Amino acid sequence: MSELRTDPRNPWADEDGTVPPDSWGRGTGPKHTLPWGFALVVVLLVVGRFTLAPHLTAPALQTWATIFVAICVQALPFLVFGVALSAAITAFVPASFWTRALPRHPAAAVPVAGMAGAVLPGCECASVPVASGLMARGVPPAAALAFLLASPAINPIVLVATAVAFPGQPLMVVSRFGASLAVAVLVGWLWLRFGRSEWLPIPSRPHGDGPKWARFGEAMRHDLLHAGGFLIVGGLAAATLNVMVPREWLAALAEVPWLAVVVMALLAVLLSICSEADAFVAASMTAFSPTAKLAFLVVGPMVDLKLIALQAGTFGRAFALRFVPLTFVLAVLVSTLFGWLLL
Repeated sequence: MSELRTDPRNPWADEDGTVPPDSWGRGTGPKHTLPWGFALVVVLLVVGRFTLAPHLTAPALQTWATIFVAICVQALPFLVFGVALSAAITAFVPASFWTRALPRHPAAAVPVAGMAGAVLPGCECASVPVASGLMARGVPPAAALAFLLASPAINPIVLVATAVAFPGQPLMVVSRFGASLAVAVLVGWLWLRFGRSEWLPIPSRPHGDGPKWARFGEAMRHDLLHAGGFLIVGGLAAATLNVMVPREWLAALAEVPWLAVVVMALLAVLLSICSEADAFVAASMTAFSPTAKLAFLVVGPMVDLKLIALQAGTFGRAFALRFVPLTFVLAVLVSTLFGWLLL
């Protein structure tokens, strides 16, 4: 094992000033593995949807196939975008940049990282590989997690889509921005205070000393193959639950205010809609109150089935088992508070 390096200028080094070398804890994937396997699966899904569906006459099965393909195809461009951005961070951005860009104290770095999510146009599928790349480059995990939660919820594309879906209701846009940012910062601070390193190991990422473009390509192949499989797993679960939940239940539950909030939050988890499109789905659910719709908009980009699968695959089950319930509970409570105050 390589000897530890000392870096007294790194504000996140151990108390004795030692930090692990760049390669510690990061495996190197196959150098010549291309992401054609994942792309082939997606192509087969799309082709199969149109060639096999006419022969599968069960309405529920056709609905399941449509939802599954829609989730994967909808999320794939943003997943590729996030993977490319993460690989660019790994290959082209020196680790010292983050020590200069973020406040030295991790507690102050959390809200700054959360606000940085407002400038990245991407959905939750993109945020996971980007947060993984930030951690691998030395960003405190609490700050990277705040970015992971805030980015798909408060970026400009999502806010514009929300304004279009709720015309004449600017407070819905304000509430979504404020509640989502508050949840991201609170989760980051709580993880900083109570989180343990064994719950969130440094993500394994390819790291080498070759040309930057070669490192970029290798990191992108590694992350795309790794995250793509878990996206498919999450899409399978989401499509199955979409078909199994009876619509008649929703109309009855919407009549109980507090229960309507919980139901909409759970629906956001099960439906797994991309954050750029979820506002239109929420607006169409006219039986539910504005506060319940806000809970749907806040929970969805932070906790859904495909995102849970991506997080568990990237950061480990120990992380997901603690991070997902914490985020879900805070998202429901904060969105209810904002809805009560503003809506």
